[in-house]
Amino acid sequence: MRFLLALLLSLPLLADAPMTRLRIDVKTLGGKPIERAAVVVRFIEGRSVVKLGKKIITNWEVRTNQDGVARIPTVPQGKIRIQVIAKGYQTFGQTFDVDEEERTIEIKLNPPQPQFSAHEPE
Repeated sequence: MRFLLALLLSLPLLADAPMTRLRIDVKTLGGKPIERAAVVVRFIEGRSVVKLGKKIITNWEVRTNQDGVARIPTVPQGKIRIQVIAKGYQTFGQTFDVDEEERTIEIKLNPPQPQFSAHEPE
């Protein structure tokens, strides 16, 4: 009986895995917002990804709005990988540590690099 009581009292501790609300701002190097950029967020590692027996979503794919902002509902705190793909810009990818309730990450995309060929022009 004591074991069951101890287990029931510890459930709230297991259920409250720390979560973070993310806002991702995607801009050009000049600071202009990039509309309709694809933003992929993947939880990599951190605290428990189980909440009361339910699996927490750990992958998100969204697009930026006209202000260049993508909002991700809540992610488990820990390491996340963000990838941003937008037409006419280099693809961005980086890993971030998140450990606060709300976080804004600003990403500046580079223009594409010129093409290079090892072949001689004919």
